[in-house]
This record gives sequence, C-alpha cells and structure tokens, in this order.
Amino acid sequence: MKINIEIECTPEEARSFMGLPDVSVANNVYVENIAKAMQGISNPDQLQQYASALAPMGQVGLKLFQSFVEGGMKAAQGGSKPSE
Repeated sequence: MKINIEIECTPEEARSFMGLPDVSVANNVYVENIAKAMQGISNPDQLQQYASALAPMGQVGLKLFQSFVEGGMKAAQGGSKPSE
C-alpha cells in the first residue's frame, strides 16, 4: 500500500514544523561574503578557487553540494530508475 500526503507550506513553516533552527541570518551573512568575494572575478578558474575556499568544509563541502545538486537533477528527470 502506498499513501501520498501533500502539504502546502512555506519553507519557514516547514522548518518550524520539523523543529529545525532558523538559519536565515547565517545564510544571509554567508551569501553576502560570497558575493563580496566574487566581485572582480575574471575567469572560471578564479571562481572555482574562491568557491572552494569559501564553501563550508572547503573542497569536500563543494563536492558534496555538487553531487547533491546532480542527484536532484537526475531524480527530477526520472534518472532514479535502474538503467538497462
């Protein structure tokens, strides 16, 4: 048996319902610091260097985030089915 439940709520409501902390202030500081660091970047190599230095956990965090995004894209495209 399979049951699907859909709940419409904002991200803030979902975070509160699940008991997760509000990290919006820390996120705003992080995004602001990245935006400041990215000013004046002229090539992709510089961008990679800055992103890996500023990312949480350095290069490991960047790779983890990249694999998370790629996995989400595959799942959204129906790529979670076993390949034949």
